[in-house]
Amino acid sequence: MPQLKRSLGLTAAIATACGLVVASTTLIDMGHGFGLAGIGFIIPMVIAMVLNLTVALSFGELSSLMPRAGAINHYTLPAMGPFMGIIAAISGYLIVNIFAGGVEAAIPGILISEFFVLGIDPRIPSVIMLLFLMFINMRGVDLFGWTQVILTTGMIGSLVVFGIIGLTGATTGEALVQSAAQLDPVISGLGLLGLTALAFWLFIGIEFVVPMAEEIKKPRIYIPLSMILALVIIFVAKALYGSAAIRYTPLEVLMTSEMPHLDAGFAMLGNTGLIWMSIVTIFATLATMNTLICGVPRILYGMAQEGQVPKIFAVLSSRQTPWFGITFVTLMIMIPLLLATFTIETIVVYILAAVFSWFVCYIIGFLDVIILRYKYPHAKRQFKSPLWIIPQLVGIAGMVYMMINIYPDPEIERQIYLNAFIFIGIAAVYAALWVKLKMKKGLFETVPLEHVVGEDPDEADKKVGL
Repeated sequence: MPQLKRSLGLTAAIATACGLVVASTTLIDMGHGFGLAGIGFIIPMVIAMVLNLTVALSFGELSSLMPRAGAINHYTLPAMGPFMGIIAAISGYLIVNIFAGGVEAAIPGILISEFFVLGIDPRIPSVIMLLFLMFINMRGVDLFGWTQVILTTGMIGSLVVFGIIGLTGATTGEALVQSAAQLDPVISGLGLLGLTALAFWLFIGIEFVVPMAEEIKKPRIYIPLSMILALVIIFVAKALYGSAAIRYTPLEVLMTSEMPHLDAGFAMLGNTGLIWMSIVTIFATLATMNTLICGVPRILYGMAQEGQVPKIFAVLSSRQTPWFGITFVTLMIMIPLLLATFTIETIVVYILAAVFSWFVCYIIGFLDVIILRYKYPHAKRQFKSPLWIIPQLVGIAGMVYMMINIYPDPEIERQIYLNAFIFIGIAAVYAALWVKLKMKKGLFETVPLEHVVGEDPDEADKKVGL
């Protein structure tokens, strides 16, 4: 029977960790953040990066303990049982990314219809893009890796170049004369900390490299390292671009525009900057969708091996890819893309509803680290989160704070909570019914760590490239 192929190196791992984080929706989010707070948005960005570092440390330790494709689901099985694991995987990755993926996939179609092929139905290029990426992933993990490296390098490199051009004044536009007050926070009654959830989206998803654990060389080293390096790379690129953008673009434009990063590109380099940033946005979406179409099927593949989703998700093609999962995820993303109408408000709602569900998933991951530390204190961890369990406690506190303060507008906040609870509710109902009726197990019935690893964890290193 075909097995997943261990062939991705550190560069591909970093590109995968960056893949979801460079989404075009994060560029919109970044523009709004700098528009709302000026240069002060750097502060919630730093806080969000630190909180995501706790995610990287936690998932790095869990992956080193259990280098399995199922990721969060497998990590939760020996800690809290199948019910919590399924909720984390389904609400945090499958359902959320169907809707957030639909939003993401819509953006390049809109750009293509406005700037490159005037008048075309924007859904047509978006669907073609999804089918192309499905083909790439069907062809094997090596082609995925090369595609991901090219897309993320082009996108991140462009943000850095734009940032340097803007900050050094090597532009065709004129820098704005903005007072210090304009560059300070402009959100009355909320303050910078209230923007942390918005800033968190700029980094979310670095752990999407984790489902590739059975296809990455030396996963116990490369996975945590790739997540940490990805955070640093993303912070530098977006801080540079955002700092340059506010020198040339009025804060009100950044705050209210549907495509603030395009406005900033135009302000710095005119039509050249507009077209360049449009291409960067398309690259960002391609990299993100490539990550989703690759990563989510691997999570379903691992779950199918544990009997938590239909077994067909565990079947591999002759090219060692989970073909059914790839097809399923692609088609599911197409549904909201084809049926929904996206506005700037709905984009914000879907993004932050996804963030809320991710917070739940991350909290489960933090608890997994803490519980497994006490249940299996002597299990070999090639990578271990430092400072006892302080990063996990900080992470939990940070997630809870952002869940409570998800958005300043009460009406939009209500819509965010409604959508997030729908995501989590669907996952909880499925998890309860599947575990009790199909698996015939207790909801919180844990399994031995050796069952998840497939052997004694102290001996597992020999089979994963270490």
